[in-house]
This record gives sequence, structure tokens and C-alpha cells, in this order.
Amino acid sequence: MGLDKAYKLLAIQENISNSKAKDLIDKGLVRVGGKKVMIARGEIEERTTFQIKEVASIKMIFQDNDILAVDKPAFLTADEVSKKFSNYILLNRLDKETSGVMLFAKNEEFQTKAIREFKHNRVYKEYVAIVEGKVIEEVVIEKPILTIKNKGVAKSKVDSKKGKPAKTTVIPMLVEGNKSKIKIIIDTGRTHQIRVHLNSEGLPIIGDPIYGKLQSNVQRVLLHSKVCKIFDYVFESKEPKEFNIFGL
Repeated sequence: MGLDKAYKLLAIQENISNSKAKDLIDKGLVRVGGKKVMIARGEIEERTTFQIKEVASIKMIFQDNDILAVDKPAFLTADEVSKKFSNYILLNRLDKETSGVMLFAKNEEFQTKAIREFKHNRVYKEYVAIVEGKVIEEVVIEKPILTIKNKGVAKSKVDSKKGKPAKTTVIPMLVEGNKSKIKIIIDTGRTHQIRVHLNSEGLPIIGDPIYGKLQSNVQRVLLHSKVCKIFDYVFESKEPKEFNIFGL
């Protein structure tokens, strides 16, 4: 049986260009037999059948003359969302597979004030996640995080000597078997902070291929930006349905 590169076979199956097929795989939207295809150029059997996940649309939560709050779906990067609102200025970033509240400033004056709030850790940021492990009491994680960028790809780790201060508060919500739904409040905003901190405590986020734990029936990192408060604004995004997968 012959082999060919995954993106080429996907392009043939879906009657799309090679670059579009590669993009779908790079975004984590393509699966074979329930498992995510990780490498677009990886070789795979020619008779393979691919499943493609649809990306949900970006929903508007609120806007006025100063601020726009949107509900970012999983599988879109912050930059891709920004392109949809190119007249406005991005205030906070979410990882590609993290969903939830994203904020834009509508003018430079508000941007300046908002950045000051973020810089002084005066923005309330609440997330929800599903992790492997039992969380039955509140945990405060204060471990410095070092981020290294290589060819535009960022990777973070706990590093007590070179890392920047980072604080994550973990609050139990529900436990089912050896999995927990948790509320997370972050005082800082280091790259991949929640994912790195939780993994360092033996609580890897389900669906996270880098810092967490993959599971065949989970198609994304189960991390969601649920509530964001800045100045007198309070924005909330409902958890996506995939967070109910384990009865949590």
C-alpha cells in the first residue's frame, strides 16, 4: 500500500489546494480515526479517510465607543481574530486552542489606559479548565516562568532563576473519577502560564499536546477564558459544550 504526505492526500480528498490542506492540519482541525494529525508533511497511507472539524464563528459579546469584547472560538489564533477587526487594537491574546473573552480597544486613548491596567495586574482574568487529577482544595501556584521563542514559536517552562514572576490561583469546581473541572484566576499573563503552572503541579490540561495530556475523544485544549473585568466592564463567555465531555 502506498504512502504520501498527509496534506497532499487531504487536498485530494477535499478537492482543495495543498496550502489550504496544510493550513487545516496546522490548525489542529484534521483527525484520522479520532486522533489529531500533527504533522502536515508526515507520510500516511493513501487510502486514509480524514475528518475535518468546523471552526465556530467569532461572536460579539459587547461594544461601545471604547471597547469591543468578542468570544473567540478554539482553533483561531489571536492574530487571525485581529484581522477580522483590523480597525481596532488587540488588548489580550489567547492561545490558538483556547476559547473565550478577547478584548479590543477602539481608540488609542483607551488602549493606553487599558494597557496600564494589564501592566499593573488590575484586570480580573478567570478561566475554566478540565485537568487530569483530583483538585479538592484551592491551590495557589507562584512559580517564575521563562519563555523562549524559536523561529516564531514560543515555549515556556518553570525556571526559578531566569523566569518572570507568575501567579495562578486554582479553585475546585467538580471532580469526576480522576478528572477535575477547575476555576483559574491569573494575576499575571505570562505566555502559556496556566498550562505550564498546572502541569508543574501534576494537573495537566486535557487535550494539551505540549504541556498537558492528549485524549482521543478530545479535539482541543480544554481551557476557556470565561470572565474578564477591566475598569467597570465585566465580560463573560459561556463554556463550550466540549467541556461537558466527562460529565463535569
